Amino acid sequence: MSLDQDRLSIGLFGIGLNTYWDQFPGLRERLTGYQGTVRDRIQSLGARVVDAGLVDEVPKAHAAADLFRTGQVDIIFLFITTYALSSTVLPVVQRARVPVVVLNLQPVAQLDYESFNRLGDRGAMTGVWLEHCQACCLPEIASVFSKAGIEYALVSGFLDDSAAWEEIGEWVEAAAVAGAMRSNRVGLLGNYYGGMLDVYTDLTKHAASFGCHFELVEMCELHSLWSAVSAEEIASKKREFAITFAVAPECDPGELDRAARTSCALDALVRNRRLGSLAYYYEGAKGN
Repeated sequence: MSLDQDRLSIGLFGIGLNTYWDQFPGLRERLTGYQGTVRDRIQSLGARVVDAGLVDEVPKAHAAADLFRTGQVDIIFLFITTYALSSTVLPVVQRARVPVVVLNLQPVAQLDYESFNRLGDRGAMTGVWLEHCQACCLPEIASVFSKAGIEYALVSGFLDDSAAWEEIGEWVEAAAVAGAMRSNRVGLLGNYYGGMLDVYTDLTKHAASFGCHFELVEMCELHSLWSAVSAEEIASKKREFAITFAVAPECDPGELDRAARTSCALDALVRNRRLGSLAYYYEGAKGN
């Protein structure tokens, strides 16, 4: 089963407070610029980003939730641009019903206090402080999520923080795995190995947890495909063997032919059943 990140859909929304925009000219534009940086970095990881923009009031929160549901996002990244009310956060996450990762990413690692103190104007200084105020509403968001029974993850750092982006990349990979599992058709061929109680698996729990589908495949179906493999297919598969593996000269030609025939039959089984993965153990009667 391979991961197809092209099919992965990631929801992104920033949060802020609309009463700030008239008070601090240019603040909203700088914050949306930071969100654009986050969006571009996530897209560079190979995923499709559904960007709901900067949510700074409750109606926009409901619109973002609708957008994420329509876009069938697999995971949501919540980017804190500055202080925001938790009432603009909860509706998005509640209605989307997918995992959420809170991004507590400052613009820079540390505020330039010398330049900040030279501003002189208290209003301008407050606007710059708000531009670097990502962590201030984290306790409020965490408290609301806890009361609502919503699990979340937190990534802290700054926009150009390699450690933070490594963690974000791991969340993208995890979402890709979960998405691949939901669309995976698992072929089950044969039985469990007798006595290995630890591998006896509840298929219903697997399907309920991961969303995958199970195809119960019979060995007689594979044998029928095995019998139908042509000499040309065997020759082609042996050429593939030679390219893919280091084939030892002492390998018996007859065994190579048999392995190639079986490989071709398995290819056909995967195509016919549209399998993403296959689990098998088969212990037939002697000579079978």
